[in-house]
Amino acid sequence: MRAVESVIECGDCAEVLAGYPENRFDLIVTSPPYADSRADTYGGVRPDDYVEWFLPKSAQFLRVLKPTGTFILNIKEKVVAGERHTYVIELILALKRQGWLWTEEFIWHKRNCHPGKWPNRFRDAWERCLQFNKSRNFRMFQENVMVPMGKWAETRLKHLGKNDVIRFNSQVGSGFGKNISNWIGRDKAYPSNVLHLATETDNRGHSAAFPRALPKWFIELFTAEGDWVLDPFVGSGATCEAARELGRNSVGIDISMEFVERAREKVNPSGRRTAKADELTASA
Repeated sequence: MRAVESVIECGDCAEVLAGYPENRFDLIVTSPPYADSRADTYGGVRPDDYVEWFLPKSAQFLRVLKPTGTFILNIKEKVVAGERHTYVIELILALKRQGWLWTEEFIWHKRNCHPGKWPNRFRDAWERCLQFNKSRNFRMFQENVMVPMGKWAETRLKHLGKNDVIRFNSQVGSGFGKNISNWIGRDKAYPSNVLHLATETDNRGHSAAFPRALPKWFIELFTAEGDWVLDPFVGSGATCEAARELGRNSVGIDISMEFVERAREKVNPSGRRTAKADELTASA
């Protein structure tokens, strides 16, 4: 695996990225402060103000992302006065107006979510991971995230019926069809867009759990070794850690110096900023 760079910057990401050339990153994957969340750490943003707060930052994301790159936004709605606030939906529409293509939506299922309820609802066990792109011709390495076929193949493919070896249309008239025999002899399959990942994380001391497995999955899907990954709300460094493990270069930005120092300790203990990292921030 080639040597990689991990740069952790302190400051408002819109201001920091203004010093970066355009079309520099292959992937942006991040989990910003949700509306009114992490108030002690990041001050909190009211749901009604969230889109206005976010758009100057996403304008810089759009500028520094390569045309073939991808932006993954992990975000969650908030309940206000007994109903779901629409700030996430409003943000999606605003990002489309800004020039982004909303190409896919992944769901992070928190498989170890503990029980809980409120008077009129149950605990959320999932969060959105929204995919945005600058163009429809983005890079994607689907084979990198294939999963074992598992016991489904052992049982379902052992005795095939006549309707399993052709493209058999649904008997209920749904318009969907399948050919089960396509999976004979395969040991891996493509996953769905639901990611079943636990919330446990070693980012102790941070106000939100962002398991390293989450950015790692998207880094494997959308980048190759040596590519550059950006997390503009890096927190304690999970994205940059995952990027380093996978042989990708990374830049992390956070407004909290406490978390910047913690992230630097984990992903770049020497604290050295190399010539390659300086070249990234140089003028185009």
